[in-house]
Amino acid sequence: MLVRQLHKFGGSSLADVQCYQRVASILQQYSGDNDLVVVSAAGSTTNQLIKWADALESDGRVAHEVLQELRAFQTHLIEELLRSEQQSALLESLAIDFSELNGASWPLEETKRAYFLGMGEVWSSKLLAALLCRKEMPAVQLDSRHFLRAEKGTQPEVERVTSKQLLMNELAQHHDRRVVITGFMAQDHQGNTVLLGRNGSDYSATVIGLLAEASRVTIWSDVAGVYSADPRIVEEACLLPLLRLDEASELARLAAPVLHSRTLQPVAQSAIDLNLRCSHAPESGSTRIERVLASGRGAKIVTSLDDVVLLDVSIEHGHDFERCLEELSDVLAKAQLVPLAEEVQADRYKIRLAYTQEVARDVQDFIQAQSPLYHVDYQAGYSIVAAVGAGVTSNALHCFGFYQQLKHQPLEFVYETESELSLVAVLRQGSSKLILNALHAQLFQAQKRIAVALCGRGNIGASWLSLFETQQDVMNKRYGMQFDLVCVADSKNYWLDLDGLDASQVTGDGFEKHAVRNDNGWLAQLKEQQRYDEIVVIDATASAALTANYIAFAEHGFHLISANKLAGSAPSETYHLIQDAFSKTGRSWHYNATVGAGLPINHTVRDLHESGDTVVSFSGIFSGTLSWLFQQYTGDIPFSELVEQAWQQGLTEPDPRKDLDGSDVMRKLVILARESGLDIEPQAVKVESLVPEALNALSADEFFDHAEQLDDALLERVEKANEEGKVLRYVARLDRDGKASVGVEALPSNHALANLLPCDNIFAIESVWYKDNPLVIRGPGAGRDVTAGAIQSDLNRIAASL
Repeated sequence: MLVRQLHKFGGSSLADVQCYQRVASILQQYSGDNDLVVVSAAGSTTNQLIKWADALESDGRVAHEVLQELRAFQTHLIEELLRSEQQSALLESLAIDFSELNGASWPLEETKRAYFLGMGEVWSSKLLAALLCRKEMPAVQLDSRHFLRAEKGTQPEVERVTSKQLLMNELAQHHDRRVVITGFMAQDHQGNTVLLGRNGSDYSATVIGLLAEASRVTIWSDVAGVYSADPRIVEEACLLPLLRLDEASELARLAAPVLHSRTLQPVAQSAIDLNLRCSHAPESGSTRIERVLASGRGAKIVTSLDDVVLLDVSIEHGHDFERCLEELSDVLAKAQLVPLAEEVQADRYKIRLAYTQEVARDVQDFIQAQSPLYHVDYQAGYSIVAAVGAGVTSNALHCFGFYQQLKHQPLEFVYETESELSLVAVLRQGSSKLILNALHAQLFQAQKRIAVALCGRGNIGASWLSLFETQQDVMNKRYGMQFDLVCVADSKNYWLDLDGLDASQVTGDGFEKHAVRNDNGWLAQLKEQQRYDEIVVIDATASAALTANYIAFAEHGFHLISANKLAGSAPSETYHLIQDAFSKTGRSWHYNATVGAGLPINHTVRDLHESGDTVVSFSGIFSGTLSWLFQQYTGDIPFSELVEQAWQQGLTEPDPRKDLDGSDVMRKLVILARESGLDIEPQAVKVESLVPEALNALSADEFFDHAEQLDDALLERVEKANEEGKVLRYVARLDRDGKASVGVEALPSNHALANLLPCDNIFAIESVWYKDNPLVIRGPGAGRDVTAGAIQSDLNRIAASL
């Protein structure tokens, strides 16, 4: 099946010659040959056409001047952007259109007015299609009226079944060409132009995306996406990279200019991935509208709107007020006229409904036409201020901050939505700029509280607890946040306290006194908590059961730090599902501690890949444990005795076979390969295990009792290496052909991999940039302290991103 994307460009993205050139460059970089492009009229063209149509009635001279100015603007665009036959053809077409405009006279029929007001989209689509062809991107222009069918109304709805078939017929004629489509317009069954209303181009873009089964719709405008507040009003506003679909819909319902509720309807009813980006600065970030629902933690956005009207709907006394209220709510919802906010005054038989001034008169007429029981008073001069975000009405801190900032304002009422998506204050109109800035500061610039949950109380977990105890106050001051350890869990028990745990008590006897059976109750409690802005889970275990919860962590909105290698080296399908889950919810998954302990190997390899380099091979000593063992092993002391020494020093896993069977090194090789952008499955790595089959079925204690079985095969190999002047090392390799292996090799004694300090890791990376002289990272690669340091480093990285 053909995969298409759709790109929509608004009038501000096509405002002048430079804008058109920029849009062409964007499409060259971000679109494919079969993608669709929906365009608005260039710059203020539609407003100029409205001004011309209105002036026809009152002042013909003004109407003529507007057309002259508009024709000069369109002619300039064509002459600057096109050459030769393309230019002549479009100028001839433009002359025909302006001849028709000049011949129009008052009164304009409503259908004729709609036809004229849609000309701007026709001009911009023809011009952009021609420009793309000039730049060797084959393109064709398509008038949306050829396939979009809708009947005139307050909010015209596209007839999807008919429109889809017509669109598919059109697209079947245009393989391997970008199709540039007019926005804003449809056609009724009598052949008349139907304008799709406010934000009609955005709506037509998403509905065309739905009909064409596009995988993604990107709306390019003059802003990078949705901000925590209008950046023109609040300087500290920050771009939101991810917004839940229900939050976006609520923001649109409140008439925020960047989104419109009708634009989101087709997105909600399809698998479309919607992105908002800035055409003036494509790399400045974006907002993705996502269906995945992380648990709501409170407000993300504050917004305001002036020119709000209150419709006071009075119901005649003596009638069933509750029934009338329910019927009115139902009929408004069906007509897509849900108010911005409402206040029910049951004792006065009245309900107050807030609407934009744009639709208020139509709504007043609509309500009065429903029943003679309703009397509607129209009261202008209001504004709204709102806090939007899933769970905002149940977030005690955000509710308190919202009411605190509004208590001295000319407040009419506050509306809390049943969906818990917004708090809306209706005010007698004043300056909302000061209120919005104060509210933004109150809700988003207070000290963030970060909850940390540790899974695993073994060597690494215990070392990290000691490190966190010394670093907690330092981090609080460094980032201006409050970091609290709230939970510690092992495989059997957990201790959770949302007021915060003392790390020293956890490492003492506090855990045994306070812990309860681990039935994953800690996970449920963290999911529902409202005290903390962010939650970080640290996995310092080797537990497969815990990695099975990784996707749930992401969906609950948790960040994750892993020293556990199982997820990073899982089959590709599982690995990518976990990656996608964290990406979709805008949460971080860091796992620097999985390879090289405290060495910055993961970050380095990822940075190379993301900077444009191509890694072609790896080699090295990836296990600090096996590094120590083979540095010591010359054959004088049995290998099994060295294993026991390493275990006593805490250099091995609690069960040393997890180091000796090569699986640990294999996992590290797979993780590094994936960080470099290479696709590799764990089973593709050839692994040499040092553990005889007979020892695999034994308990850990029994293993030590029979560990001498490790010795014979290795003794023969080390003696042969000694005779050749070589040494044994356990080496990981991934070559440029994709062959991967981990196992014992005999290396010359002067080899780079042979001369390491005990416990050192060494990673040699060959890439396009480091072809003749590989990039080498070397240092301690085992030990609880350096691994705990790697976890702490990842915690700092998450804090810096918040």
